[in-house]
Amino acid sequence: MTHKIDGAMSPALRQIDAAASSSVQSRSGAERGQPVGATAAADQMRLTGDATGLQALERELGAAPAGIDVAKVNAVRAAIADGSYRVDPQAIADRMLSLENALSK
Repeated sequence: MTHKIDGAMSPALRQIDAAASSSVQSRSGAERGQPVGATAAADQMRLTGDATGLQALERELGAAPAGIDVAKVNAVRAAIADGSYRVDPQAIADRMLSLENALSK
């Protein structure tokens, strides 16, 4: 037995769909296409001491002045622009190792 699928809804299915639509509308009191209001969330969240400390630190850093030495930044910019700025790879490596040692303790 074969059935042709043509994408059209049969009259019997249209009646069922219409009945379902009206029952949904009568139960909810609104049309099907209207958004449904969300219920209030009952979830709660508790922060650990570390998370609370990080939030406090973030607030402090956001409120504090940046502490940028504008004169030094301008001097480095000028040195880069005229090609006189030199990178000391040994100093960079030493500082990276110092940081690694401090973090691993």
